[in-house]
Amino acid sequence: MKTSTKKPTRPRKISRNVLRRIRLFATDVDGVLTDAGMYYAESGDEWKKFNTRDGMGIKLLQRAGIITAIVTQERTKLVARRAEKLAIPELHQGVMDKLLLVREMAVRHGLTLSQVAYIGDDINDLETLNAVGFSATPADGMPQIAAAVDYICQKKGGEGAVREIIEMILEAQRSKVEGRTSKVAVPHSKKRS
Repeated sequence: MKTSTKKPTRPRKISRNVLRRIRLFATDVDGVLTDAGMYYAESGDEWKKFNTRDGMGIKLLQRAGIITAIVTQERTKLVARRAEKLAIPELHQGVMDKLLLVREMAVRHGLTLSQVAYIGDDINDLETLNAVGFSATPADGMPQIAAAVDYICQKKGGEGAVREIIEMILEAQRSKVEGRTSKVAVPHSKKRS
């Protein structure tokens, strides 16, 4: 019998309070900030395509006082340049235990894991996604990741998924200032209600 890996289509409600608590936003790179492709030139040069709207979203989070972080197993100059361009204070490459690193970051900043949002797309992100306060994956994240996260983006990796999550967080943060307490309707959410 074939099991379905179809993603849910019914919107669920995610409490604004979950998103209001976020003080640290961490993201994987390949498949999240990029389209998961690795492009190599004959000369040996490596290219990655980043979405500028994701970059602007990261800048908006920083302006709102939220710490931004990149956590990736890869180690490339391209990612270091992207993090430098966006002034991301927490750049961590070559990370084999992402959960341990995210825990250490949270402690260093005086935060709990419930104040951390993380977006990842593959099996090496699963432990971290299960541990943080808010977890998400791009629309094209692996099925076992989609089954575990709080939210499945409408956008794919490298095509605005990060900005989609950032807009949700910023909207909840704005509503905190305005005193609204309703829930955010989000399509493709999984865990929280």
